[in-house]
Amino acid sequence: MRIIAGSLRSRRLAAPPGVDTRPTSDRLRETLFNVLAPRIEGAAFLDLYSGSGAVGIEALSRGAARVVFVERAEAALVALRENLARLGLHAGVRIHAGSVSTYLRRGRPESSPRFDLAFLDPPYDAASEYTASLELLGGTAAGLLAPGAQVIAEHRRKQPLEDRYGNLSRTRLLQQGDAALSFYAIELEH
Repeated sequence: MRIIAGSLRSRRLAAPPGVDTRPTSDRLRETLFNVLAPRIEGAAFLDLYSGSGAVGIEALSRGAARVVFVERAEAALVALRENLARLGLHAGVRIHAGSVSTYLRRGRPESSPRFDLAFLDPPYDAASEYTASLELLGGTAAGLLAPGAQVIAEHRRKQPLEDRYGNLSRTRLLQQGDAALSFYAIELEH
């Protein structure tokens, strides 16, 4: 794995050993950030199920102001911390070592800014994680999101996600190989 573009372009990233973590491919990350390019500079980015941190680190490399990484698997946390240290990324970075649902249920501390972009990539076989996380982001955890925020979920192409989760409504679907990216935004109530 490598960083595709930005200030850290071409730097290599460590991945956790084993098959429990499935890194987002370089090609899919490139597609994702081509779509996010107009929104990434200065953004607050939430990387849920962050694994090695490749997506959040790519966001930092491309100009995101801050990234919160949420991961509970110990092997992934070791790789994430190693990647951040090796790249000298300290400012604007925070790691929540715990479950995504716990993080989302905790809510936003008053002094903490909201997120402009949230990315989630749970294990493909954990279908319930998609539903739980997206329903929280479209419901009780929506306060974590800034006005106009975008939520992006990476999933199996053959395992489509719903068009709506609470107040989150899908705005775009990109498919690439066996993977897909579903883009969601908060639908404002009339």
